[in-house]
Amino acid sequence: MLRDMQELTQRLWPSRWHIGDLAWIWFQHTGREATCRTALWEREGRTAAWAWANLPEGSLDLQLDPAHPELAGEILAWFAETGGRTVTVLDDETAMIEALLRHGYQEQTGRPFFIHLSRSLADPLPEPAVPDGYLLRSVRSEDDAEARAAAHRAAFTLPGGPPSKVTTESYRDIMRAWPYRSELDWFVTAPGGTPAAFCLVWLDERNKVAILEPVGTDPGHRRLGLAGAAILAALRTARELGAESARVCARGDDAYPSARATYMSVGFRPYARNRTFVRPETT
Repeated sequence: MLRDMQELTQRLWPSRWHIGDLAWIWFQHTGREATCRTALWEREGRTAAWAWANLPEGSLDLQLDPAHPELAGEILAWFAETGGRTVTVLDDETAMIEALLRHGYQEQTGRPFFIHLSRSLADPLPEPAVPDGYLLRSVRSEDDAEARAAAHRAAFTLPGGPPSKVTTESYRDIMRAWPYRSELDWFVTAPGGTPAAFCLVWLDERNKVAILEPVGTDPGHRRLGLAGAAILAALRTARELGAESARVCARGDDAYPSARATYMSVGFRPYARNRTFVRPETT
């Protein structure tokens, strides 16, 4: 099913999704089947839409071929059966937005949202540099899975909250997924060898576009330029492999500006944003 979803995503580029997005989301957590429901719609022998319901929070991610706007209602009907109420789309997905409004969904404003940023790889990419004692390198083999998973958990586990669900096992699944390439997976270790920051880039060779997913830094090593160095190293490698542009998604609201600032410091600029719609509860 994942490859069918990726085929549609690759065919419809540029869009909200990238083949690397889907691989990361699919494999980052083990046992995701218990918290997700996925469906495909086909027309003329190929995928025309997919939908991904995230349970129990009741949110929906989706992609719809603009050539088949009639499927929007079917997708929302399927989603309603899951009990979910929240749908996120890109701001240029007009057919889906119109369908959401027809079905009684209301746009949510004044809440956290994500923006999409891009940059050309034809523009200069500075040589990455890290402070003395830190080491920047790419992943060499699955032997690095434990370190990469540990770095991710350190970056994305909120104080007082549950730990990130990325484990050594799930990271090995990511490393075995298409289109993962170890030479595009960069991380920084601190003096003593502790993983401190990372950037994983996925390359869509057909469309010559790279995506950063994910990027992070251990809170104990922030404000040292480590994530920026990992990003630059991964992007320089992606360019060598044929990428002509790169994209990343980050929080766009003022409550969480740090990631956005990091990406803009290495040349990314906003070009689109997500919009969220919620179906009112029935009484």
